Amino acid sequence: CHHNGDAARALIRAEQVGFSVPNESLKDTLSWLARPEAWDRNGGQGPFSDKKLARISFAVALKTAIEARRLPDRTPLVAAAAQLSSDQAEDGSWKLEGEEGSSSPATYGRLLATLLARESLKAADPRRFKIAIEKADTWLISRRPRGVFEAAVCLWASSTSTISDARSADLRSRCMNLIRKGQSDEGGWGPLLVSPPEVFDTAIVLLALSKAKPNEPNLKRLTRQGRAYLIATQRDDGSWTETTRPPGSESHAQHLSTTGWALMALLATRDYR
Repeated sequence: CHHNGDAARALIRAEQVGFSVPNESLKDTLSWLARPEAWDRNGGQGPFSDKKLARISFAVALKTAIEARRLPDRTPLVAAAAQLSSDQAEDGSWKLEGEEGSSSPATYGRLLATLLARESLKAADPRRFKIAIEKADTWLISRRPRGVFEAAVCLWASSTSTISDARSADLRSRCMNLIRKGQSDEGGWGPLLVSPPEVFDTAIVLLALSKAKPNEPNLKRLTRQGRAYLIATQRDDGSWTETTRPPGSESHAQHLSTTGWALMALLATRDYR
């Protein structure tokens, strides 16, 4: 299922920075990613059968594999991006089936899905998909985050946007303010200002901070404390307990994706060790 894409991205990023990853761990997934025409037959039930969500997850994993030179042919990414652009809503976002508003490691939610879809379009061909990218940027920049998770995604989006104006700068300032206020005593973040820290939300914040401007106030402190929270909550088997909505549930898909997001966050912020 599509949550395997999150785990694959984490392994590919780990390999990029020098960790040893057995070839067998990625062989089948890389073969699958190179065939976008088969992605709609990924299986799963409920929200996990959402074809738009699967295309976004697989496309961003394919993008990662190509950037890491694990797959040499860019043609599949362009084909995947063409499908993504046809899934884009008129307002510039990617609307998902099922629990559209629920942000979680494996289901993303509309805001994170739109960010990841935009990143894939930019990597595939920024000129061919220029209009779709600009529509996504306009939608993302117009958001007014209501909590920490939304602030993190919006910070990530505005820090990597094709739009560089007062709107983007104002959004980044709002987001950083929410992130500073929302950090818990343990160093992590939950989805809302008053929420207890969760692994997934902390990972998204750290990934956003890794894209932030280097001169953002308290960037190093926020990042180091967030990293400390992820390191402290890692289980003995190397994984992290799944973040679920509502919290406390059990889910193999969310467990795999949560671990993937946590690892990617630690790798992206390794300069702050």
